[in-house]
Amino acid sequence: MMNSLFHRAGLILLFLIAVAVSWNTHASTYEANFKNAEIGEFIATVSKNLNKTIILDPSVKGHISVRSHEEMDEERYYQFFLSVLEVYGFAVTHMKNGVLKVIPAKNARNGVIPLSKNGEIRAGDELITRVVPLQFVTAKELAPLLRQLNDAAAGSVVHYEPGNVLLMTGRAAVIEQLMEIVENVDLPEDRSVENVVLENASATQVAELLNTLHGNGKNGTPPPAKAVADDRTNALLISGEASAREALARTARGLDVGKTRQSTAKVIYLKHAKAENLLEVLTGIGQQSGQAANKTATPAISMMKDIVVKADTHTNSLIVTAPHDQLAELESVIAQLDIDRAQVLVEAIVVEVQDADGLALGVQWFNQHGGGTQFPDAGATSGQLQSAGVAQALAKMNGLAAGFYRGNWSGLLTTLQTNSQNNILATPSIVTLDNIEAEFTVGQDVPVLTGSQTTSGDNVYQTVTRRSVGIKLKVKPQINKGDSVMMEIEQEVSSVAEEATKDNLGPTFNTRTVRNAVLVSSGNTVVVGGLLDSNQARTQNAVPVLGDIPLIGGLFRYRSDKASKRNLMLFIRPTIIRSQIDFSQSTRSQYDKFGDTLVSSPGVQAVKQGLSQQVTGQQTNNALKETTRLLAEFYQVAP
Repeated sequence: MMNSLFHRAGLILLFLIAVAVSWNTHASTYEANFKNAEIGEFIATVSKNLNKTIILDPSVKGHISVRSHEEMDEERYYQFFLSVLEVYGFAVTHMKNGVLKVIPAKNARNGVIPLSKNGEIRAGDELITRVVPLQFVTAKELAPLLRQLNDAAAGSVVHYEPGNVLLMTGRAAVIEQLMEIVENVDLPEDRSVENVVLENASATQVAELLNTLHGNGKNGTPPPAKAVADDRTNALLISGEASAREALARTARGLDVGKTRQSTAKVIYLKHAKAENLLEVLTGIGQQSGQAANKTATPAISMMKDIVVKADTHTNSLIVTAPHDQLAELESVIAQLDIDRAQVLVEAIVVEVQDADGLALGVQWFNQHGGGTQFPDAGATSGQLQSAGVAQALAKMNGLAAGFYRGNWSGLLTTLQTNSQNNILATPSIVTLDNIEAEFTVGQDVPVLTGSQTTSGDNVYQTVTRRSVGIKLKVKPQINKGDSVMMEIEQEVSSVAEEATKDNLGPTFNTRTVRNAVLVSSGNTVVVGGLLDSNQARTQNAVPVLGDIPLIGGLFRYRSDKASKRNLMLFIRPTIIRSQIDFSQSTRSQYDKFGDTLVSSPGVQAVKQGLSQQVTGQQTNNALKETTRLLAEFYQVAP
């Protein structure tokens, strides 16, 4: 009896447990029905049914409610278990020893996740990792897109740029969906290029218009097609997707139509350049473009024939008539040509050095700022040629200092002037624009008989021409980078010989010419020349009357033959003037040199004495008035 009661009680208890968990198993099938049950109880039931060891994270807590309306096999039952956990924010990770761990989904990516091989199909909510190599698209560009589609809690997408590989982690169903997207995106791109030759429109302008109209793709992606202009053939090179290429080509051909070009006239006032000079430059460009257009027949160049440029010298302006699309380009060219050009102050000393055959030349490089060649001197040494004592050292020289030196141009000139053996022929100072030739001439026109003829009335008719003799200096400076100046120099010193030619054929001209080009830094002096001219002179001195006595007169006469040489040398120094301040300083320097020449004259001394007597104490205003009066009187006095 008692055994029967215990047996019945056991059956009832088993029945109650079965009702509590609402779980029935029939032939390896499972059915679940939980209502507000502890999640730990749900996991324990699955662990028992699947015979798996499951470890719970301490944070896995809560209640669940789930119900199945059909029986499930073991695989579906396990996927059902994973799906329930995924809904409530948990995930399952697999250990190598077969143990399962239930942890929060946000921490699942840091755990041990099984690697799914390529070709292996996985489904459900199991966490897996796939390594996806890409062939045609870059992993760096595709990763952000896949990252947005992956599970935000347990999923991740990382790219490995050197290998162009994607590492995707997430639930198997999501990863498989991402794999389908990758297969549809990672396709070979059609990189064909279509060439569209234009007959009327400009390829550059059409390319800019097409790229502007199509712009970028959707959501900031690169455009499906792009047009690049080839100005040499006036053609468009269109690359990209086939459909996009065809669309761009159709648009380009639609734009390549002839039309009447409307011209626009504009007056451009020049600030620095001369209108007639720019007209020659622009006309030359038009002629060259016209010739090129005949050879290549490209519309972009043949447009130049529609441009008309005229110069108005009265207002120093250009009247430009051109199509609107070409007018802006012409304005840019004119603006780049109409600039304030630098100037060059060219100072020169043309000097003849006597007895040049007795000069011993020696090169002395005495500091980093200059070098020189010195003729025999009176004790001047290279150590004395410093910036503070150049004038004193030069004063000791009997010969000539040559070479280059920065500054102290007046000291060199003074040395040449104080030597009686030197004959300074000219000291020109010329200011000219960059790349403009300047000319200095001092001389006279000498009549030269070129022919004569006798008329019927025995009248002699002579033909006379005039030839210019004297000193000529032509300099064309060109400013280079780094404040260096290249000068094309042409120097000529000519004179009429003292002895006429035989048979009275006319005067004989002595000419010495130098043509060369030199490169020198601004402010440095360069020496050009070394032309030797030999002269033979015979002199005779005699005692009056006694020297004319035959036979013995030679005892009272003295005859000497002297041979002399003259060395023509040109000292030239260019100084770059880039601003009005530089120009004012150069002018002041020239004025100071002129003042130093007059400082020893009696008139200047009188002015200085009057100033020293008048300027005392509080008499400043009266002194200024007296100074003005004395200066006025000084400049009215004849030299």
